[in-house]
Amino acid sequence: MSGTVLVSVIIKALNEERHIRACIESALAALANLPGEVILADSGSIDATVAIASEYPIRIIQLSNPTLRRCGIGPQLGYQAARGDYIYVLDGDMELDPLVLERGLLALCADPDLAGVAGLVEEMSAENLQFRGRKERGAEARPGLCRWLDMGGLYRREAIDGVGYLSNRNFHSCEEQELGLRLSANGWRMRRLSWPGVRHYGHTEPTFALQRKRMRSGYLCGPGEMLRASLGKPWFGEVIRVHRHLLVTLALWLVLVAGILVFPFTAVPLLGWGIALAIMFVNRALRYRSLGDAAAVLLLWHVDSLWMLRGFLRRAVDPLKPIPARTLSSGADSRPLRASGERS
Repeated sequence: MSGTVLVSVIIKALNEERHIRACIESALAALANLPGEVILADSGSIDATVAIASEYPIRIIQLSNPTLRRCGIGPQLGYQAARGDYIYVLDGDMELDPLVLERGLLALCADPDLAGVAGLVEEMSAENLQFRGRKERGAEARPGLCRWLDMGGLYRREAIDGVGYLSNRNFHSCEEQELGLRLSANGWRMRRLSWPGVRHYGHTEPTFALQRKRMRSGYLCGPGEMLRASLGKPWFGEVIRVHRHLLVTLALWLVLVAGILVFPFTAVPLLGWGIALAIMFVNRALRYRSLGDAAAVLLLWHVDSLWMLRGFLRRAVDPLKPIPARTLSSGADSRPLRASGERS
């Protein structure tokens, strides 16, 4: 063991004042019978997230340069400070089941080939097409072996150290997918357990408001960043497969542009593009049983594909490069909780 710390729970957060109290209390409750620590990796919150977190006996690490914030930097920021032999990654809008850490440790001890495990995810948000689709697909609500652990999980530090880093600091999204593929390429496996893991509250904005938010934050660049980082890697083909819908959509754009250049005064390019779109629309409509959802999905895909190209062209830094950060609280000076999470 690394000192007296068995499990480090890393909470990545940005402006999570609505959920951070419940998130932290759930992490502390899950660690009640284990030697562990909670680390809040904050990406420069401007709301009350840090103030609320400071009430608890946890360590708070904050990104020194908020312009560097992205989904992949939070877990890695926390990992730099973590001391545990096992690492749990938790979002600030999640609540951890009180038994998932103990059950996860038992599963990892029982199978030395497992790099990480996670419980089942209960999605609490369905106010937009993105989260409604995730809830309906239910990939995080089915137990069994999986290629990666979306929505967090418990990992062996040994496995993470063996692949270099926890999450790619360059990624605006898809960091958990890439971690899983790196671990798989190194001979490790991951499993989703048939036990409750987390409640995830997610985004509640309407569909297109959430899309605009993700455009501004760069979240939609993640697939392109992942594609670029996987060039020449054993898992490149898997990345292509996972994001094939965006690559096909991007190809339609490129074919349209090429067609207009080759046949500038005919309707051939637009006609071919329209036929391809119609086929995709019918396919989505049959799957979703909704013309409105099918049209919205195709529109989202077209935007996503262009942002994927933008992400592919982004410059990246070495993912092993240390992330500049400052320690806001060591945990020792925080006010301890009373019974049942009651604060003094």
